[in-house]
Amino acid sequence: MKVSLKWLRDYVDLDITPQELADRLTMAGLEVDAVEEYTPAFTGVVTARILSMRRHPDADKLHLLEVTTGGEPIPIVCGAPNMKPGDVVALATVGAAIPGGYTIKSSKIRGEASEGMLCSEDELGIGPDASGLLILPPDTPLGENLIDVLDLRDTVLDIGVTPNRADCLSIVGIAREAAVLCGRKLRYPKISFTESAEDIRSLTSVEILDPDLCPRYTARMIRGVKILPSPKWMRERLEAVGLRAINNVVDVTNFVMMELGQPLHAFDFRFLEEGRIVVRRSREGEPFVSLDGKTRTLNAETLMICDGRKPVAIAGIMGGENSEVKDDTETVLLESAYFNPSTIRRGARFLGMGTDAAFRFERGIDPEGVVRALDRAAQLIADLSGGSVCKGHIDTYPKKVPIPGPIRLRMDRVEAILGTPVKASEATAIFKGLGMSVKKEGRGGLSVTPPTFRVDLWREIDLIEEIARIHGYDKIPVTVPAIPVPGDLHDRKREFESAVRSALNGQGFTEVLNYSFISAGSADVLGFPEGDGRRRFVRIANPLTEDQAVMRTTLLYGLLETMRRNVNAGSPDLKLFELGKIFIAVGEGELPRETDMIALLMTGSRYGENWHFQSLTADFYDVKGALENLAAALRVEGLRCEAAPDIPWLHPGRAARVYVGGREIGSFGELHPDVAGRMDLRGRAFVLEVEAGPLAGGAREAVRYREYSRFPSMVRDVAFLVGLETEAGRLIALAAAAGEELLEKVDVFDVYSGRGIPEGMKSLGLRFTYRSASKTLTDEETGQAHGRIVKKIVETTGARIRGEG
Repeated sequence: MKVSLKWLRDYVDLDITPQELADRLTMAGLEVDAVEEYTPAFTGVVTARILSMRRHPDADKLHLLEVTTGGEPIPIVCGAPNMKPGDVVALATVGAAIPGGYTIKSSKIRGEASEGMLCSEDELGIGPDASGLLILPPDTPLGENLIDVLDLRDTVLDIGVTPNRADCLSIVGIAREAAVLCGRKLRYPKISFTESAEDIRSLTSVEILDPDLCPRYTARMIRGVKILPSPKWMRERLEAVGLRAINNVVDVTNFVMMELGQPLHAFDFRFLEEGRIVVRRSREGEPFVSLDGKTRTLNAETLMICDGRKPVAIAGIMGGENSEVKDDTETVLLESAYFNPSTIRRGARFLGMGTDAAFRFERGIDPEGVVRALDRAAQLIADLSGGSVCKGHIDTYPKKVPIPGPIRLRMDRVEAILGTPVKASEATAIFKGLGMSVKKEGRGGLSVTPPTFRVDLWREIDLIEEIARIHGYDKIPVTVPAIPVPGDLHDRKREFESAVRSALNGQGFTEVLNYSFISAGSADVLGFPEGDGRRRFVRIANPLTEDQAVMRTTLLYGLLETMRRNVNAGSPDLKLFELGKIFIAVGEGELPRETDMIALLMTGSRYGENWHFQSLTADFYDVKGALENLAAALRVEGLRCEAAPDIPWLHPGRAARVYVGGREIGSFGELHPDVAGRMDLRGRAFVLEVEAGPLAGGAREAVRYREYSRFPSMVRDVAFLVGLETEAGRLIALAAAAGEELLEKVDVFDVYSGRGIPEGMKSLGLRFTYRSASKTLTDEETGQAHGRIVKKIVETTGARIRGEG
C-alpha cells in the first residue's frame, strides 16, 4: 500500500518527519517497507514573465520573446500558440534537464538567439497538456524553482498491510492510525452535492439473484457528464500511489478507492441493455471480454454484474469492455457494493486477475461504508465533469452482513496480559481515536463497540492488542520471571536426536511416533530367522489386545503398519522416519536390553505430487542417499555399505548392510515382496533400520577445515569392465588408498551392462578429480598420478579398461 504524505495531510496535520511517521506506524503493526522521496524528473526550470513578443523574421510559426526571471531580459525563440506579453511561464534555463534525457543549451534558431526553452506540462512530465505553454497565475513570484512554486515534491510510504487490516488499505485508514499515534484530529472528506429532480428509481433498477455472494449493491446516476482530463491535484495523488490517470470519471473511482478503501465502478449507462443491473453467477464456459481487452472463460462460481441481457463486469475484479466509459459518455451509472470476500478471492485466483479492487474486496471492506463512498464519488464526478446527480440512490441489501457487537473489556485483564497498568481513560482515548464507541460497564470495565470497517475486532484480546500497539510496545516494561530458570543442561543424547531430526526433516522426511507395543506375530510377518535376537520378546502381563501383546524389537513393523494405513487412506507417497527404542529380552527376571534405533521408510513418488517428476518413484538409492546425507550431517566417519543378498525381510539383490568403523549397525533395502504380501501392503517399500549409538559415537565433534585451492582441477574419466558383483565402493576405496596427494575425489558417473558388454560383466565409469594446492597441474603430472591409480585398481581387482584390447 503506497501512501502519499501530501495526500495524507489532507486528512490529518502532521508535524513530524516522514521517517518518524514511518517508525511510529511500524511500531504500531503497519510495517513501512520503504520511504521514497518523489521529485519531478526535471531541474533548472524557473518561473519567468514574458516582456515582449514579435514574429520571427524567417519563420511563420515562431516568435521572438524577451522574458525575465527578475533580472536582465533573456531572448527566447518559441512557437507555442497560447502565449502573450505579461504571461508567467515555466522557463528551462541553459543547463536545465527535462524528461527524455534533454539538456537545454544556448542556441540559434533560424539565426536568432535562444537562451532557454519555455515548457508545456507534457514536456515537463507533470501533465498531459501538450497544446501550449504552462501558464501560471500572474502573481507568481519570478525566478523561483518551479518545483517549489507548484509544490511538486512528495514523500511516499510503502506500507506492508497485513491481511487482517483491510481498514488500512486506504489513505483515510492510514490517516486514522497516524492521527491517534500523533495525538491529532482526523478530518474526514466533506460530502455535499445537489441532486436533480429526476429520480434514479425511474431510470434503472438492481436485482441480486445470489445474496450470499453479493449481500449489498448500491448505485447512483450522473447525467450530463463531460469526459475531460482530471485536474492536476487528482493526477498528482493518483500517480504518487502508482495509478495512471485516465479521465475525470475513471480517475474519481480510483481516487475514492484509495481514499476510503471502497472499490467502485462506472458504467456508460447507454450500453446497459434494458437499463438495469442483475447480479448473478456466471455460467460454465461463458466468455467475457474484460477492460484489458482479454477474453476470459468463466466457471460457474464467478460472480458477474450483468445488464438485462449480458455480463458487463466481473464483480469486484474488473469491468467489461462492452460498458466502459468513453470520450463521448454522457450518463454514468456508478456502482458501490459489498461482495463476499471468499467469492472474490476464488474468482480472482481462477482468472489470474489480482486487481486493486479484488485485493480489497477479498480482505473484507466496510459493509456500512458503501453508500458513503458512493456519495463521495458522485460528488467528485459532478464537480469535475459538470454533470448532475439524479435524485436518490438504489440500495439493494437483501442479506445483512455480520458486524461486531459490543465487547466487554476488563481493565485488570489488560494489565494481566500486558504486564503494565493502563488507565481506563487512556484506553478510552485510544478506542475513540480508532473510531470505536466506548461506554463504562461496571467496576473497572468498558463496553467497546468496534466500527464496521474493523473486520478484525471480535474478542476482548483483540481490544487488548489495540491498546498495546497504540500505547506502544516499547513502553511495556521488561520484567524478569519470578521463577528461577535452570541453566541449559548439556545433553548429548538430545543434541544428537535433534540433529537427526533436523537432517531428516531437511530431506523431506516426516517423523512418526508409533506405540512401543506390537504383535507377537510380527517376527513371523517380517521373516526374522530362528535364533534372531528380535524374536526374544518382552511380553506384556495384561495386554489390551493381541496386536499389542509384546514390546517391539524393531521399528520397521510400526513404520510398515503406518504405511499401510496411509496408503489405504489415499496417501501413497510417503517419506517417514522414527527415532525410538527397541526392547530385547535377556533372561528371566532381568531388565530387557534397550537400544536406540533410527528407521526410515520411503514409498511412492520420490518427490510427491509434482508434474515435473511424475514418473520418478523412490528406489534403493534414495534410501542409501538419505543414510549418507544423514551421516554427513552428523559428521560420521567410517560409514560403509555392503551388498547383502541374504537378509530375509529384504529383496535379494536390493539389500545392503551398514557398517561404522567395521561394526555392523543395521541394514536397508527394498522390502521383500513376501513380507509386503503378508502385511497387505500396496506398492513397493524401501526401509532402513540402524542403531543410533554407533552413529552418535562415530561423529566427530570438531569440524576440520582446510584452505580451498585457488588452482583449477583436472578431470580424468575411466570406464572399467568388472564383474556384476563388484561394488563401486571397492574401486573408490583402492583409489583413496593409493596415497596420491593430487587426487581430490572420485565419483561414479556411469553404470552400464548389456549390449557391447561381455556377459556377466558391467561397465563402471569413475571420474577422478585432481588438484594441487600450490600450482596449476600439467597434463603430464596429472597423467602420472592417474596412471598409478588406474594400474593399482586393475592389478588388484582384475578389472579391464573398457575400449582397450
